[in-house]
Amino acid sequence: MEAGSRSSANCAKTEQQKMLDSGGNQSGSKDRVTLKKEIGLLSACAIIIGNIIGSGIFISPKGVLDHAGSVGFSLIVWVLGGGICALGSLCYAELGVTIPKSGGDYSYVTEIFGGLVGFLLLWSAVLIMYPTTLAVIALTFSNYVLQPAFPDCLPPYIATRLLSTTCVLFLTWVNCSSVRWGTRIQDIFTVGKLLALVLIIIVGMIQIAKGHYDALDPQTAFEFIKDPSVGQIALAFLQASFAYSGWNFLNYVTEEVVEPRKNLPRAIYISIPLVTLVYTLTNIAYFSSMSPQELLESNAVAVTFGEKLLGVFSWVMPISVALSTFGGINGYLFTSSRLCFSGAREGHLPYLLAMIHLKSCTPIPALLVCCTATILILCIGDTHNLINYVSFINYLSYGVTIAGLLYYRWKKPKLVRPIKVNLLVPCSYLVFWAVLLGFSLYSEPVVCGMGLVIMLTGVPIYFIGVQWKNKPHCISSAVERVTYLGQKLCYVVFPQDDPSEIQPLTEKSEL
Repeated sequence: MEAGSRSSANCAKTEQQKMLDSGGNQSGSKDRVTLKKEIGLLSACAIIIGNIIGSGIFISPKGVLDHAGSVGFSLIVWVLGGGICALGSLCYAELGVTIPKSGGDYSYVTEIFGGLVGFLLLWSAVLIMYPTTLAVIALTFSNYVLQPAFPDCLPPYIATRLLSTTCVLFLTWVNCSSVRWGTRIQDIFTVGKLLALVLIIIVGMIQIAKGHYDALDPQTAFEFIKDPSVGQIALAFLQASFAYSGWNFLNYVTEEVVEPRKNLPRAIYISIPLVTLVYTLTNIAYFSSMSPQELLESNAVAVTFGEKLLGVFSWVMPISVALSTFGGINGYLFTSSRLCFSGAREGHLPYLLAMIHLKSCTPIPALLVCCTATILILCIGDTHNLINYVSFINYLSYGVTIAGLLYYRWKKPKLVRPIKVNLLVPCSYLVFWAVLLGFSLYSEPVVCGMGLVIMLTGVPIYFIGVQWKNKPHCISSAVERVTYLGQKLCYVVFPQDDPSEIQPLTEKSEL
């Protein structure tokens, strides 16, 4: 079986790669082993919506209200948060069709700024960003599933960890088995989580129609619980950004999207406005039945909402949230594994992670790494304190990537771009980004500083692991043996790229 070559961005294959390829050439078949293109427009929308709508809408309302200081301003934060995501997604649509590689931010930054900057984004994402987010979503899932069995107290620590681990392991197995199974689960649970939020919205609208909207009255909505500050407002946006995180995840699986230059931007244009509308209406529904004090005191906003309004049917809310978070775990596993895959293909992670299964064409080694990292984070303890780290690193990577769009415009002005956004779009995003990060650093220097430290620890790792080419023979041999053993155990080979999909666009000729 031909294993094919790695990305065109890589240099000629090393002896190690040749040995690994020859290890996969056992079946004698002439079939090409490539990533399957099974993500159509519907599945693309489901990936974006399913990754955004996870645990965030059930966790962040409390944090946004606490930092915003009033009901009215918290709703403004939710609307503006969606607007900022829309600006960013327009920029990512241009980058996605101009540099049509899987890997999202990492692939774009590596292409534009070079290996070190790309590796730092990859390092922070693999080390903390995605494992922590996955762990938070998995814990939210287990807490809501177990809550009915422990109505008067929090579920036991061990029980939540065991259920979270079981869920992550099961979905890892599903995604290792078939790309189609993974996308079908994403489609089904995306519909399920939208129905759950629609239920909240409908019940809330009925309450408002009955006149229960005291907290939403303009005269009381902007009564501040505490004196607002610019720094607190910045932290409110960071909390909202956790709920909106995932808007760029379709860019991580570009090479598996059917006709990506058409379906990638279409999916973004459909999904982001829909999620913003749903989030805003969901928060309005919360305030139709809960005072600001009740929302701040609640550890499970959706459960409190259900208990107040649904009566004997209050059990619907924990189940709905569990379904929502289950789909979110699947989406994060699906996309974050592709980030590991892309990083390994560029030579920034072990080559084993760039291999796919010989028959199912799924990146099994990358999925296993994501699964293992998530379980380790689950074992550490309470992950909720890491949400601000994740949000800060997320925003930092978004800003660097969109700055890269402007630099790429200057660096290659004649490059054909199927989508070319107005310069006001990236500039507006970067202004907001700079203000937000600046005041976040001022308000929470320790949290933001830790985020920067986590990212910068990748600098020595890059020079030792990637730049240092002439490593001692004993190290190279050990890596080769481990990689070869992993290839045999997982039954994986290097995929062959589809040149028609990943080759850069040509530049306009001089007239």
